[in-house]
Amino acid sequence: MSTAPPKPELILNDDPRAALPAVRAVANIMDRAITLPGTRISIGLDALLGLIPGVGDTISSAVGAYIILVAHRLGAPASVLARMVLNQGVDALIGLIPFAGDILDMGWKSNSRNAR
Repeated sequence: MSTAPPKPELILNDDPRAALPAVRAVANIMDRAITLPGTRISIGLDALLGLIPGVGDTISSAVGAYIILVAHRLGAPASVLARMVLNQGVDALIGLIPFAGDILDMGWKSNSRNAR
């Protein structure tokens, strides 16, 4: 009888470390999922969702909040959590600027910063 490797858990359980592989995957999908052809520029769902007025930035912020919640559950110091909230806040503010915010959002990869 072989044992399958554990699957990354998105839902927080008693051991928040089990969510770390999912946090890294979510950050990658949100910030770097697609490399623009002929460039080194990568974008993710965060930039694409930002094109949907109002709803897209709300969804992106909710995903970013998940990463912060995992950090809190892991016992990250208040200073680290404050920096993570600031990163997410800057991302949300940038997203409020029509079109230009979507372009700037490609460079501000808050989910990747927070996952680190």
